[in-house]
Amino acid sequence: MTTILVIDDDELVSRTLQRALKVYGYQVMVAHSGTEGLQLARRHQPDLFILDIMMPGADGYQVCRQIRGDPLLSDLPVLFLTARLKDEDKIEGFRAGADDYLTKPFNMEELQLRVKAIMRRTAPPDTAVIPSSEVIAGDVVLDTRSFQVTTPYGTTLLTNVQFDLLYHLMSNADQVFNSQQLLQDVWDYPRDTGSPELVRAHIKNLREKIEPEPSKPRYILTIQGHGYTFTSTPEE
Repeated sequence: MTTILVIDDDELVSRTLQRALKVYGYQVMVAHSGTEGLQLARRHQPDLFILDIMMPGADGYQVCRQIRGDPLLSDLPVLFLTARLKDEDKIEGFRAGADDYLTKPFNMEELQLRVKAIMRRTAPPDTAVIPSSEVIAGDVVLDTRSFQVTTPYGTTLLTNVQFDLLYHLMSNADQVFNSQQLLQDVWDYPRDTGSPELVRAHIKNLREKIEPEPSKPRYILTIQGHGYTFTSTPEE
């Protein structure tokens, strides 16, 4: 069964889409922000995104670019469903990586036909290689299906938040993120809100799960005055 992930901050619209698409035989998940949608997608691997543009925080263009830059999600099709009508909006959507663009208000039958057409175009051949379900950085492997992380020192199961935080750090290995960036990217907090203590606590918990010596981390490093990074080349 085809799984569609609807990302739209308008709860009425998203629930209406969910009910209508289920009638056509699709399995539908709903998220109300870009961050929530990306986290759902990494955990459940939908077959198609239906994405609004005008959302608080990261808008649809930004979310689409993140999808295209994510090794687990980059090949998944994106359909923009939005009230933005201008030609330049459509051009921007396609530049961001969309496969199709439909404006609101819309006809449900047309939406269903667009979805079918996208799925036909993007269906892999029978001989296609199954996409990897792992993120690898150095000698650490994160399994996105089982939520397990494996290092040379063992395998451990992560909580949802631990998975989201480690996924973000490993997918952007060797980049440095300060606490405010992580609060926005992982927790979906608005800019300049949330407590750095929350980030510190989860970094500490992650280190206790994956580091051989949590007090002397090899993988999740603190860059004094700048933030945190996951290093793909840990020192011996």
